[in-house]
Amino acid sequence: MAGSSSRMLALLSLLQTQRDWPGAVLAERLEVSPRTVRRDVDRLRELGYRIGAIKGPDGGYRLAAGSELPPLLFDDEQAVAVAVALQSIPASGIDIDEGAERALATVRQVMPSRLRHRIDGIRFQGSPAADRVDPAVLEAVSAAVRDRHVLRFDYGATESDAARRRVEPHDVVSRQGRWYLIAWDLDREDWRIFRLDRLHPRIPTGPAFTPRALPGGVDARTFLAARSKGSDAADRWPCIGTVVIDLPAREIAPYLEDATLEELDAGHCRLTVGSWSWTGILAFVVRFDAPFTIEGPAALSEASAALSARLAAAPTRALRDRYVTPKAPGT
Repeated sequence: MAGSSSRMLALLSLLQTQRDWPGAVLAERLEVSPRTVRRDVDRLRELGYRIGAIKGPDGGYRLAAGSELPPLLFDDEQAVAVAVALQSIPASGIDIDEGAERALATVRQVMPSRLRHRIDGIRFQGSPAADRVDPAVLEAVSAAVRDRHVLRFDYGATESDAARRRVEPHDVVSRQGRWYLIAWDLDREDWRIFRLDRLHPRIPTGPAFTPRALPGGVDARTFLAARSKGSDAADRWPCIGTVVIDLPAREIAPYLEDATLEELDAGHCRLTVGSWSWTGILAFVVRFDAPFTIEGPAALSEASAALSARLAAAPTRALRDRYVTPKAPGT
């Protein structure tokens, strides 16, 4: 057989169909040597399956009573992955929390006791995503992407105020707890990004289409990241500046986001920050409330001077006196 995992699944399946299996017969059915069968049996035992040896001239194996389990094999890392993945569903943004909880319970039942104990020890609370996606929407949109069929849908915060759209769906991307459809909008003749929690598919789908390449030949994740930074294709901010800030690197490191940090000495570090604007870079830096020096570019220094002048000219008296309309005499 092709691989050890698939071979062990087949071996476990055979042991479940008949109590006693001579080693030579198992080797013939699996198209391997008796030595390989012995190794696979040892591996199943390590995973917690109770397989007894049959003494005699032919030798053989028997699945112990009470071990009639479906042929589901996990190693330690896979068991941990299943537990973490299913318990992370609330943070994924897909509204299938109950289904994930039931799936974890089902998978747990068909694991050997050692692995059940392992996943039972993994318990945590995640922050649920604010915007939930109906799994039926994810399924419908993903099917249109797979089949390359034009997708028709209403798009808006609610179905009542949604606008009709027709697109050629390119890919579905999950990013920071939200789900997005990247598609070519047929009516606007341009690439658009749609949030799945605001998308209401219409049935049936449209005709098949020939896929288009994304601008710059990038993949869907890079395209989404680039658009979120105000770029057409490259995953980079339009404004990037560098400053030296008078703080130890350890005080800044936890708050870097996607900025880069270089420690210069015990009390100074260099920050390279990106943003939609030069003022946005300054806003990121000044929140640390520490002296800093701008290394470049010149546009960042110019923005700093303009912002300084704007702050200096800001009124300190209450704005209420300026914007509240005085009452007419006698009122």
